Amino acid sequence: MDLDPELSALGALGGFFVLRTGVAPRGPLPTLAHAYATTASDAAADVYRDPLTFRVHKVAQSLHTPESRVAASIAHQGLVARLWCAALGCAALYDRVPDLDPRWLHWDPDGSTPDDLWLGEVHALPVDALDVVVREAHLVPLTAALVFRHGVSARLLWGNAGSALAGAVRMIDRWARTGGRVDVAERARALAAGLFAHPDLSGTLDAATGRRRSCCLYYRLPGGGLCGDCCFDRPPGRD
Repeated sequence: MDLDPELSALGALGGFFVLRTGVAPRGPLPTLAHAYATTASDAAADVYRDPLTFRVHKVAQSLHTPESRVAASIAHQGLVARLWCAALGCAALYDRVPDLDPRWLHWDPDGSTPDDLWLGEVHALPVDALDVVVREAHLVPLTAALVFRHGVSARLLWGNAGSALAGAVRMIDRWARTGGRVDVAERARALAAGLFAHPDLSGTLDAATGRRRSCCLYYRLPGGGLCGDCCFDRPPGRD
């Protein structure tokens, strides 16, 4: 099945999979290419001048954390989950992936969760381009930007990426089994296995348990606890 211009089939999988296409009705939004490339990092950052720092500040305020690296990790996890879901969802449903070139993919840093993404034009690529479309085009520059600007560990961020990819597979699997589309679930698992073979993602999760080998720092939020796949059995520093 080829991609349809509105990627309408993704809507059935849930909000994290939806990828809007065309021109955003709220006017032009920053591209992710701009977000990855900006070097400013100050409290005055705005949506257009420094969208990535703006998003980290927004998450920090929303979650009441003074720690920039914690907010950066949570913001990163939300965006990465959206990228994996949109790309893997298309690959599993259509056997094609859209070209998610960061220059064409618009993002609303001031939006709610799940992150709001708009793809200017839909161009189909073979399914074996999945790694390039997400990891190479987005995760590599996004990781570099957050490590440099917010002091987050690269290992932690790749752990976020592995966790988000596994989460996308689980969501597709639940939908597919409910709807009798076992073929879709099998395709998603096979594609994810290939993605996890790359050194950036290999070893981010324990193969036997599916638990992370790094922590996203969610436990450091006020009232935060442990995620379901956390590497810890109890929050560090607590009895």
